[in-house]
Amino acid sequence: MSRWIKEWEPENDAFWERTGKRIARRNLFWSILAENVGFSVWLVWSITATRLPSAGFKYTTDQLFALVSLPGLVGAIMRFPYTFAVPRFGGRNWTIVSALLLFIPTLALITLVQRPDTPFWLMMVAAATAGLGGGNFASSMANISFFYPDRKKGFALGLNAAGGNIGVSTVQLLVPIVVGVGGAHLANAGRMWLPLIVVAALGAFFFMDNLTSARSSFRDQVGVARQKHTWIIALLYIGTFGSFVGYSAAFPLLLKTQFPTVTANLAFLGPLVGSLARPLGGLCADRLGGARVTFWNFTAMAFASGGVLWFMQSHSLVGFIVSFLALFVTTGIGNGSTFRMIPAIFRAQALEAAGSDDVSVAAAHVRARRDSAAVIGIASAVGALGGFFIPRALGASIKATGGASTAFAVFFTCYLACVALTWWYYLRASFLVQRMPSLAHANA
Repeated sequence: MSRWIKEWEPENDAFWERTGKRIARRNLFWSILAENVGFSVWLVWSITATRLPSAGFKYTTDQLFALVSLPGLVGAIMRFPYTFAVPRFGGRNWTIVSALLLFIPTLALITLVQRPDTPFWLMMVAAATAGLGGGNFASSMANISFFYPDRKKGFALGLNAAGGNIGVSTVQLLVPIVVGVGGAHLANAGRMWLPLIVVAALGAFFFMDNLTSARSSFRDQVGVARQKHTWIIALLYIGTFGSFVGYSAAFPLLLKTQFPTVTANLAFLGPLVGSLARPLGGLCADRLGGARVTFWNFTAMAFASGGVLWFMQSHSLVGFIVSFLALFVTTGIGNGSTFRMIPAIFRAQALEAAGSDDVSVAAAHVRARRDSAAVIGIASAVGALGGFFIPRALGASIKATGGASTAFAVFFTCYLACVALTWWYYLRASFLVQRMPSLAHANA
């Protein structure tokens, strides 16, 4: 059964209205479902780890934070090959494969959480395989970026990412319900995803498409690694998405350690508001410019992280939760706005290097879409490292000082650095006018 589309011209308004819009929306829907399941499996240990002590596992707090953080590291690493797999094998084909690979972490979890004598190193191996779910995001975002015209990429990518990100709040809301009290049914944390994995794989098989125009060689894709804007965007994305996934992984355990009398079941609210805010960030960036929204969003993140630090030190539960929810909202807005900057930057570069004839301009648009997809994957991979570093920083801070204040002081400083980085490269008028005039219009 061949599902390759040879003619794809999303920038052609007539083609888009006649054919493209319908196909793009269908692929977006099934991409969101598959990515949602992937995210759920990726972050399943964020809530499962909090139940291990009551299930008879004798792990220390630092070891529990290690179980929470390891899927983030592996997920970040897996995003590199997952990104390059889309142009090599096709978006539909890789969605099928990546969905089926989720059976590995779910079956490993089901098996080991029923054995309290499981050595810690083996449980770490099982948690590491959950990183396969983290790779799904990169391939999904790279794939969907090919389907939509540049003027609609911000909102489309925001929806795609939000649908996946909501998997974090889904797992943190539903897992406590399905496992029951005391962890006696902890294996259900893995079993509940098995039928959804099947649905995601079958949906991709029957309803998604591959784009011939998305195909490119590995050499062409890694060529963007030589461009400085690839790595600037990647650093900014650590500040936004890295914060989102890192806080999502650590929030249940952090809430339980800092406020022991409060149920960790409230933790799902953070990823939920962060996920819902992501399309808003993309939409605002479409209208106001990605750089402007990103700059002010990082400013807000610094204030929100300062609020978390203040209320945590004063032991104010209400202030802590409100500040943390505000921080989650800003991570979502920043995720959408940062990703919206990518097609604007690389379209501007491609058009400036192209000739003025219609053929050269059309070729520049194709190149820009390929470069943008590769950068999206690289940035998402680097950004996902926050899923490892933030829980590890919090665990180390608690182990060394008894609290998480030191870690949040570092996070606050990092957000201020992102404010400076965004202003220096993407808001200074001298940069826009002298080095890349078309980028000034892209960020207007």
